[in-house]
Amino acid sequence: MQPLLRMLFSLFLLILAPVAVAATDDPHAADRQALIKLFREMEAAINAQDVERMIAQMHPQVTVTWLNGEVSRGHDEVRAYYHKMVKGEKRILDRYLTTARLGKPARFFGNGEVAVADGTMVDQFFPVARGPFALDSNWTSTSAKVGDRWQVVSMHLSSNVFTNSLLAEAERAIWYVGAGAGVGGLLLGWLLGRWRRR
Repeated sequence: MQPLLRMLFSLFLLILAPVAVAATDDPHAADRQALIKLFREMEAAINAQDVERMIAQMHPQVTVTWLNGEVSRGHDEVRAYYHKMVKGEKRILDRYLTTARLGKPARFFGNGEVAVADGTMVDQFFPVARGPFALDSNWTSTSAKVGDRWQVVSMHLSSNVFTNSLLAEAERAIWYVGAGAGVGGLLLGWLLGRWRRR
């Protein structure tokens, strides 16, 4: 029995050794943890509708390209955009929620002080003028280590303009309108026919 246990223990070590070596070999392991924390804080800030909490993760000269193609440069423009979209009297949305996922691990550039990451989001929008809808989108973020702290310096959000839930909804609406118009035309023709026969 003991030789069998020794063999199983050796096999266990052989399986775990590459994983342990890979973890210790990554010179950016601590930075990756800090970036994941930043990523989760951004997601939580969006879902809490807290623009100041979001801005706290961004560099003062941040550039954000939003889903509608608008660009905000710096904290004040990010605040203004968020106020216009979610908080103001003429706002478009009552709220906006997201579930974000990280794609592959962040890639580091320069002396390891710039990191680029990307991933996907499942967004839920609650517009003022219509019912809620969901949209799948993608994000790319560039972060820089300023002092000992990682901050978002650029973020780009995008969605498929050729296939998405809003286009599918519009297509369904066109079919309903077309079908309704067809039925209405047939009914009107039938009524006119009866009226002429009288």
